[in-house]
Amino acid sequence: MAEPELGSSFQRRFLAARQLRSFPWAVRRAAEVMAPMPFSGPALPSIKSSLSNWFHLLFLFQTVLHPLCVKYPPSTKYRRSFLTELIKKHESTAAEPLDELYDALADILNEEESTHGYKNYLLPTGECVTLSESVAIISGGTTGLVTWDAALHLAEWAIENSPVFSNRTILELGSGIGFTGIAICKTCSPKAYIFSDYHHCVLKQLTENIHLNGFVLEPETTRPIQTEPKGQEGEATNSHKPKLFVAELDWRSVTEKQLLDLQPDVIVAADVVYDPEIILTLIGMLQKLSAFRADGKPPEVYIAFTIRNPDTYRLFQAELDKAGIGWQIIPAHSNSIFLYDVQPNVTILQLFI
Repeated sequence: MAEPELGSSFQRRFLAARQLRSFPWAVRRAAEVMAPMPFSGPALPSIKSSLSNWFHLLFLFQTVLHPLCVKYPPSTKYRRSFLTELIKKHESTAAEPLDELYDALADILNEEESTHGYKNYLLPTGECVTLSESVAIISGGTTGLVTWDAALHLAEWAIENSPVFSNRTILELGSGIGFTGIAICKTCSPKAYIFSDYHHCVLKQLTENIHLNGFVLEPETTRPIQTEPKGQEGEATNSHKPKLFVAELDWRSVTEKQLLDLQPDVIVAADVVYDPEIILTLIGMLQKLSAFRADGKPPEVYIAFTIRNPDTYRLFQAELDKAGIGWQIIPAHSNSIFLYDVQPNVTILQLFI
């Protein structure tokens, strides 16, 4: 792995707060041994240093001291663990002590522990999706305050297939804290995007993350999404930012007015098929959304989920068949834009309501 690629790999993993065991530590060590001493590079402090020191300063400035991390840092615990590991790797080289590493760790040790941290996901466009996330998998009685792998996978597929979303109204069921929707809004040019969830803590965090990424919600988030008259379609396409809405949506008690207001062209969802008890409610919700389409044309539906329990996956397919909903597996996309701790077993289904 070339030096710029190695630095980028560390940076992307760190900014997204991936597990430390997923970092290419062994490659880092091999690069130190084999690489020539660089004569040019990032604007690092002048040091009387070995090649090992240069590499470790490079990693420090691309991670903990990166401007994005300074503004939107991962949790205190994560940064402390990362720096401890980086110092341990540096000490194992028998190089001279590097004050910058210890100074950075001292600053973090003086911070109070946080219940939230930021994760920054770099997009192919050069933009970034920044999310405030809970450090706990379960927080406030919900698992919706963290980003799950299926959301990353669905966003990757959407970025590769942006015409599916361009200049169309998208409804996301179970948006969680907003990763998939924000990524689609930044890369796929939808006309409108409706985020939805039902847990009050999730909706609050979702709204904060939408604002954090530079978007402004429409003032009346429950008003109908009107279809553009034919003569205005080109004008909508040229708009740089979509109209964004957040809807509190309980699939079990959705009202006729809510269904009439939504009118999506495309429905997406990530990691909503994890509990057998939810499956029938989800299918019922999809059928209602299709039945209330003003133009009578059913929406396109794409559901991404991690197959944790094959029995739940088979049950979902069986219940779709019973409801008369067709389905097909979307072929795996070619590019992995986001880095995973381990490669997840994620499937995307297209449904035909």
